[in-house]
Amino acid sequence: MTKNSPISFKEHFAIVRHLIRWTILIVPVAVTIGSIVALFLWLLTTAIHFRFAHPWLLFLLPLAGLLIHFIYQSVGKSSEKGNNLITEQIHEEGGGVPKRMAPIILITTVITHLFGGSAGREGTAVQIGGSMAAMFGGWFKLKGADMRMILTAGIAAGFGAVFGTPVTGAIFAMEVLTIGRIQYDALLPVLIAAVVGDITVSAWHVSHVQYHIDAFPHPAHLAPGYFNFDLLLLGKVIFAAAFFGLASFLFAGMVNEIKNVCAKLFRIKWLVPVFGGLVIIGLTMAIGKPDYLSLGIDPEHPGAVTIPSAFSAGGSDTWSWLWKSIYTSVTLGTGFKGGEVTPLFYIGATLGNTLSGLLSAPVGLFAALGFIAVFAGATNTPLACTFMGVELFGGEYVLLYAVACFTAYFFSGHSGIYSSQRIAVPKIFDRHYAGEASLADAMKRRGYMYQKLRKYHLQLKRRNNR
Repeated sequence: MTKNSPISFKEHFAIVRHLIRWTILIVPVAVTIGSIVALFLWLLTTAIHFRFAHPWLLFLLPLAGLLIHFIYQSVGKSSEKGNNLITEQIHEEGGGVPKRMAPIILITTVITHLFGGSAGREGTAVQIGGSMAAMFGGWFKLKGADMRMILTAGIAAGFGAVFGTPVTGAIFAMEVLTIGRIQYDALLPVLIAAVVGDITVSAWHVSHVQYHIDAFPHPAHLAPGYFNFDLLLLGKVIFAAAFFGLASFLFAGMVNEIKNVCAKLFRIKWLVPVFGGLVIIGLTMAIGKPDYLSLGIDPEHPGAVTIPSAFSAGGSDTWSWLWKSIYTSVTLGTGFKGGEVTPLFYIGATLGNTLSGLLSAPVGLFAALGFIAVFAGATNTPLACTFMGVELFGGEYVLLYAVACFTAYFFSGHSGIYSSQRIAVPKIFDRHYAGEASLADAMKRRGYMYQKLRKYHLQLKRRNNR
């Protein structure tokens, strides 16, 4: 080979070194994250079933909220921003992700579920992943782009491990950081992390819930000579997906507004979780059933509305999705800990169940579409959620998964459950949205109750200064 030969393998040797380096770095991180997530899932299941056996624990929820508040005020104040802190550190290095984040969020999430709070588990898994990744990154003396990459891999490992969806976990970690842009430079680390994290959970013999879409009769196509597809079903999916996106918008707005309103109403901050606990108790007593407490996966009593039951006709009440939205918004908005994603699955599956009856559509299919589409709208991750549909429900309806997730993504607007998400490409090109760099800017600008309370607060302040 001559000196000027166009054939050179120098780049490929660099690629091999890159692969080996990141594999060596990521595997111990992902194994650690997967092991902690496995412990978390076991503790969570144990706590939920213990409450099932002792329903009186719900009446101690205000005290549990008080305990969570003082845990964060005493030893975990820097960790209170949770997922948003990790995202901010990936965007721009600052004070770092504290090591104590992992044990604190694990303990406080288990406390929330033990006493009946309506929350999820994804937030906990992602924070475990970010905290452990930051710890290993410090040990490996990583800085700059390398530290951001290992933090992104930590998100992938936590997400993939907690739901048993490694491909979704990898894509979610790259997609969730910035709306309209995917962080492809982290492709290899996130995939290794998500796969190893999922394998580790399986090695600990911790299983995940299995979902199934029942077969349904396929009617004759509208134009069988031209289309090998059910256009009427596609139209129903698009119509339903618009509502899935609006449900995402409603949920994100409710959580944000409850936080803002409580911050204005309560000068003594520990009263906020006490108030939240009392509201959850009052709602449960008024409704007369505990179906909207905790995760909503395992039934507390025969005939309970759960995520699996929503895949069958009659497995959900008409307004189950709204009740779960209210319960979870109050729980998370008043300081209890956990994730939002599993409640979003519940909201989407039960809303899909309701819409299937109104549209004369397949129940299982629409529950599955709601399951992933509401999540897509609330997290602004339509690609990841499309893959989640394939991993959880099979690939037969992948086109409908994509249509539902992409439509919900647009109809959720510039809102979401992660306020630190950057906006690289707005969902619509309009000057009104050009100045918004993050979801925090967008939601703050459009928060009706926030603006009203702020105006009232300023008026009151002016009167006091006279």
